[in-house]
Amino acid sequence: MKKVLVIHGPNLNLLGEREPEIYGTDTFDSINDEIMQNAKERNLDCEIFQSNHEGAIIDKLHEARKEFDGVVLNAGAYTHYSYAIRDAISAIKIPVVEVHLSDINDREGFRATSVIQEVCIAQISGFGKKSYFLGLDELKAFFEKED
Repeated sequence: MKKVLVIHGPNLNLLGEREPEIYGTDTFDSINDEIMQNAKERNLDCEIFQSNHEGAIIDKLHEARKEFDGVVLNAGAYTHYSYAIRDAISAIKIPVVEVHLSDINDREGFRATSVIQEVCIAQISGFGKKSYFLGLDELKAFFEKED
């Protein structure tokens, strides 16, 4: 069974409260429950991590290279300017799928730029919580192709 890590970046711990017109009303805990269920249905062993701190996300990515087969990452606002997270993704040599709840191309102009996209195997945005499930699908397909 492949082991995957789902990383939630800054402010995602406030899901259900934060701008529900953009991010929906599902809570952080309920989305995590659904992620775990979806991973199980895909025969993936899943762990979930959240941090509002760039360095903690980088540290977790570094650890992931030894413990996990792939990562689903919602880097939040770090997507648009964190070259440090980009470099961490590039360095770890395991597949990373970039996901976003909202459509980053249909929001403020600065959100359309992702500095991490080119080092990820896929980018999924605009499907709400389903973006995470689609990210798991991308990893599963990647693993099957590699086997």
